[in-house]
Amino acid sequence: MSERLLAVKDLKTCFYTADGVVPAVDGVSFHIDRGETLGLVGESGCGKSVTSLSILQLIPQPPGRIDSGEILFAGEDLLKMSRREIRSIRGNRISMIFQEVMTSLNPVLRIGRQLSETVEAHQSVNRVQAMDKAVDLLRMVGIPLPHKRISEYPHQLSGGMRQRVMIAMAIACNPELLLADEPTTALDVTIQAQVLELMKDLKRVLGTAILMISHDLGLIAEMAQRVIVMYAGRIVEEAAVEDLFAAPQHPYTRGLLSSIPSLSGERGRLSVIKGSVPRPTEFPQGCRFHPRCALVREQCSLREPPLTELGGGRRVSCWLCGSSEAK
Repeated sequence: MSERLLAVKDLKTCFYTADGVVPAVDGVSFHIDRGETLGLVGESGCGKSVTSLSILQLIPQPPGRIDSGEILFAGEDLLKMSRREIRSIRGNRISMIFQEVMTSLNPVLRIGRQLSETVEAHQSVNRVQAMDKAVDLLRMVGIPLPHKRISEYPHQLSGGMRQRVMIAMAIACNPELLLADEPTTALDVTIQAQVLELMKDLKRVLGTAILMISHDLGLIAEMAQRVIVMYAGRIVEEAAVEDLFAAPQHPYTRGLLSSIPSLSGERGRLSVIKGSVPRPTEFPQGCRFHPRCALVREQCSLREPPLTELGGGRRVSCWLCGSSEAK
């Protein structure tokens, strides 16, 4: 039986703004086992990045706040830890590849220093040893002339190289859990393949678990063992990756998969999901997806469907397929 590494239970993260309370993550529960890759998918604005930032308590306060829930990492609740305790875990046992690479690196520090300070903070090494480690890390993520690059500033690197520097920082201390928020953004296909192989090596050699957040369903299919689909701050479906792609249950999941182009052209014109994700201050009553759903029924607009266990590790939040009341 796999060992449970992370368990998120009924997590609720809100932003308190002049327009009202924004429930960016609303009652989300999931788990990740050691050495597992869990995919997290959904449109922009569904709460994926806020979920990952909540795990490391990186939500800006104010206006954000984690209102309730538990985040158990190796059996300890991260939300009950002191600032000093959580800092000892960030970048060490849990690392993150941030989505906004252009603003995630310090513009006034050289690349080598930004990498080496991560190593110095969590490992028993001096500055020279940490700088040697920085060179090795840049080489691992495929950056040419790493001895030269450590002396450069972020603005001297291309977007793809900055992304690889972020990945190098994330893996510097051999983390137990890697939160990867769009890790292959701005990379060409060759470098994407190298980065994915590197992440697979981390899993194979170190047993690193990965939370893979991506809009690229092909990437999720290749990397993940399980997939969670989020919509409007909540989980609408969870399943093993093979089951999800073979037989999606929720209408939103079906819409996402039917929008993937086919090389053979057998699907003809791509399907689209009408409308867009509602503003968090304007979530509709009932199922939050019902205004965009082609299979909507009267019940969908009245009550929110529960996230129901269907067996085999699958959960679905839909009156048409997930609730016994709908049968």
